[in-house]
Amino acid sequence: MSALAASGTAPGGTTGTVRAWGTARLLAGTGSRRRVDLARHRSVHAPLRSYDAAGLAEAAEAVRLLGRGGAAFPVAVKLRSVAPGPRAQVLVNGSEGEPASGKDRALLRLVPHLVLDGAVLVARALGTGRVTVAVSDAEAHASLDAALHERPDRGSFRLQRHDHGFVGGEVRALARAVSGGPALPPGRRVLPTVQGVDGDPTFASNAETFAQLALLAELGPAAYASVGCAEEPGTTLVTLLGDVPHAGVVEVPTGLPLRALLGEGTGPVLVGGYHGTWLADPSDLVLSRPALRAAGVSLGAAVLARLPHDTCALGEASAVAHWLASESAGQCGPCVFGLPALAAGLDDLARGGDAVACLRSRAAPLPGRGACAHPDGAARFVASALEVLAATGELEVHRRQGQCGRPLRYTLPVVAR
Repeated sequence: MSALAASGTAPGGTTGTVRAWGTARLLAGTGSRRRVDLARHRSVHAPLRSYDAAGLAEAAEAVRLLGRGGAAFPVAVKLRSVAPGPRAQVLVNGSEGEPASGKDRALLRLVPHLVLDGAVLVARALGTGRVTVAVSDAEAHASLDAALHERPDRGSFRLQRHDHGFVGGEVRALARAVSGGPALPPGRRVLPTVQGVDGDPTFASNAETFAQLALLAELGPAAYASVGCAEEPGTTLVTLLGDVPHAGVVEVPTGLPLRALLGEGTGPVLVGGYHGTWLADPSDLVLSRPALRAAGVSLGAAVLARLPHDTCALGEASAVAHWLASESAGQCGPCVFGLPALAAGLDDLARGGDAVACLRSRAAPLPGRGACAHPDGAARFVASALEVLAATGELEVHRRQGQCGRPLRYTLPVVAR
């Protein structure tokens, strides 16, 4: 994969090696493997163009910018949904609660000023000076704290540690938590753009989205869209795991074939992380959120993982299903009862059970019934795993032998809260 150039190694944690495919944008200046301080940041990046709310939304729309969290919501639509003025707030969600994903941690540890620039850009466009940055990772928090001490606009920021697990990092749960409430999703009808931090209209997104906005303001729409595919221009960050040529976080132009990142392996592939979709053969797909959506797949947390042949694939799926069940906020029936049942069903199959149809029937009614999308994503993960592992013969091997003979290597990391 000669087009990949090493940009550095994120210090510690699970992000692994950090690389760029071609010329780095988000990861520019990270070759020293240390946090890019303000002086270095200003030497690498040109001053940002100034936008009002309408102008920033127009620029985001011109490059079809989608949020880099799990939902891939159009940034222009979200910007237009927040009433500008001094009551508006900006929330940078740096919690990244999924163990398989390392991209936001890499940004916050290595290039925090790019993320902070994006947050200030949005705040100024909305006519507010109130920005909250919430992170769970200790190294990311230290990096941001050091970066804020270098900035003349540090008075606009509130930096908070937020360590409330996977569901607690859902944007509505996060907005409640930083407002002094419980880290619980309030329901799907409560939109942060209307009622977010402290009950105020809030533009909330993940760290990479703010970094992308900073690049857009630096480059302008035409230069921003000069790389990548037409339906989603620019570059994006992806975390690669398992049987791949280069594991770690990589910045790549959109439109790249998935096989270029995944290599020539033949194991099952997980696209989108632990709320994502298993595929037996993703070779005809490209790295574009609109293109993947058209194929019935979400890029989600931008995790691409291929299982190696020396791990128990069914065990890997079961371990993640148990982790997803453990990360429930405990406030809705689909999570409290449904997710443990899915994990137990996968355990039964691993021991030689054959109740595949029963397990599928347990997964089918879960989507759309919780206060957040956690049961939806968990059901998608399990249902697609059943489909792929049946097609590859994995389920039949376990049914006949009560095991597959391969150990569980935890290629897909799980972290207990």
